[in-house]
Amino acid sequence: MTAHTLASPSTNVQSHPRGTSILIADAFDESGITMLKHAGCDVHVDPALSGEALAEAVRSRQPQAIVVRSTKVPEAVIAAGDRLGLIVRAGAGYDTIDVAAASSRGIAVANCPGMNSIAVAELTWGLILACDRRIPDQCADLRQGVWSKKEYGKAAGLHGRTLGIIGLGRIGREVAIRGNAFGMKVIAWSRNLTETEAENNGVGYCEDLLNLVRMSDVVSIHVPATPDTQHLVNAAFCDAMKPGAILVNTTRGSIVDEAALAAAVEQKGIRAGLDVYANEPGSGAQTFDATITRCPGVYGTHHVGASTSQAQEAIASEAVRIVRHWIESGEVLNCVNLATSTAASTILTVRHLNRPGVLAHVFEVLGRSAQNVEEMENVVYEGGEAAVAMIQVDGTISPEDLDCITRHEHVLGTSVAPL
Repeated sequence: MTAHTLASPSTNVQSHPRGTSILIADAFDESGITMLKHAGCDVHVDPALSGEALAEAVRSRQPQAIVVRSTKVPEAVIAAGDRLGLIVRAGAGYDTIDVAAASSRGIAVANCPGMNSIAVAELTWGLILACDRRIPDQCADLRQGVWSKKEYGKAAGLHGRTLGIIGLGRIGREVAIRGNAFGMKVIAWSRNLTETEAENNGVGYCEDLLNLVRMSDVVSIHVPATPDTQHLVNAAFCDAMKPGAILVNTTRGSIVDEAALAAAVEQKGIRAGLDVYANEPGSGAQTFDATITRCPGVYGTHHVGASTSQAQEAIASEAVRIVRHWIESGEVLNCVNLATSTAASTILTVRHLNRPGVLAHVFEVLGRSAQNVEEMENVVYEGGEAAVAMIQVDGTISPEDLDCITRHEHVLGTSVAPL
């Protein structure tokens, strides 16, 4: 039986007494607020905060953790928090948070992946059906007293047609399940998708993105917003689409070149179901004007893919789990900005008696030689008498420094090896 103490600059390990200050700067399910208060947290909720108002709230309240949904957390907000150690995105994507700014200050960023998969998949299918049957147009005509059964009786239908899914993650898989239930032929493409994985998920494997687009009657996008997916839907993508095909995007607006899509809607009769847009307004904004939303054949919703009671309760529960675990242990679940590699080139192993001052002595020696500790693990053995510290440093440890470390009265032995 062993006990472990982990330390890394990017995990922001620290202890937090009851009364940890939490700022919730977005809409958040009441169940989550109640759970945080029951955990002894000092919770302040203001869904209207954004921009400079959010920065000022962080500056004045100095929260230890911030929880957001769609509210943007730029560098100015992060810099305002002297006590800030954790930012939780109550959802899957985290492109609204300046992760680089958080990382540079040793602030952990966490998300809640998978909690809203079914909700987003359900909206995806709502948009697919809206595009195929032009349901919003029919509702609008009926409200105006117009009866156009002949016009609206021209739907293509979905059974037996091909659904192409771009991104077979949790949401993509939920969309695929429903596509199979509709009797569609479902095919998928992802950068790392294998034929075996596709087969295990009941879909056909497509090796090339544009080939998937050419074959599909309906294309549904479920990839994250990254530099690689910026304008994934571009002119070439739209050119590859079948005339009259349906495109649905419920992930992020940056995925779609809206000018290219608008041209395809006009020239090829493409229909589009969009829940996200390139320049969405911030939280609480009441107006939004985008050319793409005014195009006939485009059916839009208000970035509400995850906005069901079921999804919000699940997301709130996960966000609370992340915060509570961090308060209790210092570890950050679902941390998205841990370094995957460091500058460490050497590992120093120190067997030592479990006494105060041993590691302080080791760090003092390393510091004098300008050796930076990149990562460390200290394993305490049963009985608590002895431990082993494994310390990764960014340089070469000299024989003199190693000897100085070894001569400490509570050091049992040392070794050095390259990484």
